[in-house]
Amino acid sequence: QVQLVESGGGQVQAGGSLRLSCAASGVIFSISLMGWYRQAPGEQRELVASITGGGSTRYANSVKGRFAISRDNARNTVYLQMNSLKPEDTAVYYCHTVLTGMNYWGKGTLVTVSS
Repeated sequence: QVQLVESGGGQVQAGGSLRLSCAASGVIFSISLMGWYRQAPGEQRELVASITGGGSTRYANSVKGRFAISRDNARNTVYLQMNSLKPEDTAVYYCHTVLTGMNYWGKGTLVTVSS
């Protein structure tokens, strides 16, 4: 059974930093494509960043240069370092992976950035 558990959300002032973590189980983590998505109130869920098993990364244009995704295969954990946060980064952040064609999501962690 695939489980993704996020942590690290919270409230921060604009310009601040947060690091999100996602602990995964039930997958062969080292070869899994892992991603972070976010959903703001009234908006669609969008991809923030993803990382392949080989370490290739991809970012939404809105976070390039500010966010960094990384993974620790020994800990089955993927991270999202978020710097220079803006009020428009406020959203619920979700961890995501795909296994045998099925999408799996964590429950999400709320990030609130105040101006």
